[in-house]
Amino acid sequence: MDDIVSKKTMEILKRVGAIITDSHFVLTSGRHSDSYVNKDFIYAFPAEVSEICRLMAERFKDKPIDVVVGPAMGGVLLAQWTAYHLSKLKGHVVHGVFTDKDSENNQVFKREYDKFVNGKNVLVVEDIATTGGSVRKSVDSVKNAGGNVLAVSIIVNRRPDHVTNEVVGASLFPLVSMQTKDFEEKECIWCKEGRPINTTVGHGKDFLAHKKA
Repeated sequence: MDDIVSKKTMEILKRVGAIITDSHFVLTSGRHSDSYVNKDFIYAFPAEVSEICRLMAERFKDKPIDVVVGPAMGGVLLAQWTAYHLSKLKGHVVHGVFTDKDSENNQVFKREYDKFVNGKNVLVVEDIATTGGSVRKSVDSVKNAGGNVLAVSIIVNRRPDHVTNEVVGASLFPLVSMQTKDFEEKECIWCKEGRPINTTVGHGKDFLAHKKA
């Protein structure tokens, strides 16, 4: 079943042109990679986002999930669509809320959303994981608010050797595990060979601007 879900998810990502390879990208985490999953591009296709979230929901349809939580920004849409499909599958309302970034770049509950997770069973959703940092912050916020994190579901785990249950703080269920090559800047093999940084997608433009400053 996991192989079928992974195949379907990859088909969707390729269909919308969200998988890019053979370049030199700077990721959200700051790491450099030769491949990129353009998560922002995915969200321009609502039907495909819904399809991905339906795959997430079906995996947990028999679990007693009360609410779905996602970290801003992309996790907002994922939480809404996954909660929608879980509600349809279960025949009752499953809420969808999200965490916001604070001034220290943590993911925290605002808008009184913590009331929806207190004492409830929670599914945390995220799009792409390279370090697992943002999803871990949401998991911790759920726990701090008195919620019980049953699982974490992500679209793509870029580093399955690193992003594990222990790293995210809960049982992790990626739709796709994609072991990619990526490095810290000082270890980047593409920087050393002089390969130009992609400034069209990812954080390459900001990276280069910071280097010039």
